[in-house]
Amino acid sequence: MRLLLSCSELGLGHVSRIIPLGKRLEKNGHEMFFFSGGKAYEMLQKEFRHVYKCTPVSWYENAHGIITSASLINLLFPLPLFNMEKNSFEMKKSNAMETIHRYYDLRENLHDIAPDILIADGDINALRLAQRWKIPSVYIANMIRPSYGFSAFLSPGERVVERYVKQCSKIIIPDNPPPYTVSEYSIGNLDNMGLNEKVEYTGAFVDTTPVKGSEEHIFAPISGPAGTRAKLTKTLLPVLEKLKTKCIISLGTPGKKASAKIGNCELHTWLSTEERQEAMKNAKFVIFSGGHATCFETIKYAKPSICIPTQPEQLGNAAKLEDLNCSITAKNKKQLEKAIEKMENEKETYNKNMRTLNEFSNKFKGLDRAVSIVETLLD
Repeated sequence: MRLLLSCSELGLGHVSRIIPLGKRLEKNGHEMFFFSGGKAYEMLQKEFRHVYKCTPVSWYENAHGIITSASLINLLFPLPLFNMEKNSFEMKKSNAMETIHRYYDLRENLHDIAPDILIADGDINALRLAQRWKIPSVYIANMIRPSYGFSAFLSPGERVVERYVKQCSKIIIPDNPPPYTVSEYSIGNLDNMGLNEKVEYTGAFVDTTPVKGSEEHIFAPISGPAGTRAKLTKTLLPVLEKLKTKCIISLGTPGKKASAKIGNCELHTWLSTEERQEAMKNAKFVIFSGGHATCFETIKYAKPSICIPTQPEQLGNAAKLEDLNCSITAKNKKQLEKAIEKMENEKETYNKNMRTLNEFSNKFKGLDRAVSIVETLLD
């Protein structure tokens, strides 16, 4: 069968799910076609043959992270933006214009591909396309109707999005079922949305089989777009470089490989998959932004965490982990200092709670179940 997979490039969590799902489906004999933009497109190109580039849709952000007020204006109007990666000013298109371009980028090759099923991870444009051309669709999401840190001005947009979500054949949430759903506050009330019958909590797409390690250092993996990474670095480094404990910081700059040392901090522009796993396995605890994929990395290694959210989805994940007494949320340097002190003093309690969360999460094989759902729809 011919399958079209499209994913959002707002963070790399979406593509990190699409790659293993695509590989498994390809291994099962299906012909795979992929759409995305930005870094996600580059990552997909390295893994698959049929990969198409489409216009990315992004928030407005600078060195201070995502700017909510500017992002709201940018929904309809273009705004000047300093591109930190290119070190130059440019005009950022409005989200409305990005969305239109993305839709037509997706549509351009649709006739030639003629997919039997369209699978969208966080890409509403692809769902709209599926509805328009009457293609059965599967939506993979850990955010549907967020309730934490989400501007009320965006509520009408949420309802528009839900129109397309409701047309899906199936909605896969790559997360634990309640009461241990990490993305609970970003998913929203499924009863109120009328989505319960279509939704399945499959469990995470990553293997959560517990791996025992030591407690040698604090690990801080930084990820996200350039502005988000800059904001996290400015928050983390001044605090961590003063600690007596060894700290490993990954700056999350793909394609580059350099290291430096400041105080007891090891700074790496990028860590390979193996290096990252080793750093996670041997951490006392982890400091990160609260992205969904990294949440389940901490669960796999049963490592408590401190979350520094930079956008609403991460804020919701951080709040849920905090409710489970597995994490502490910090929003600035002062709160981070207090969170580290609290984590050091109560580490055994947090470790115990993380082991409980790992034990529950390990009951589910999300990738296996997601593949089964897709292939059942093909029958």
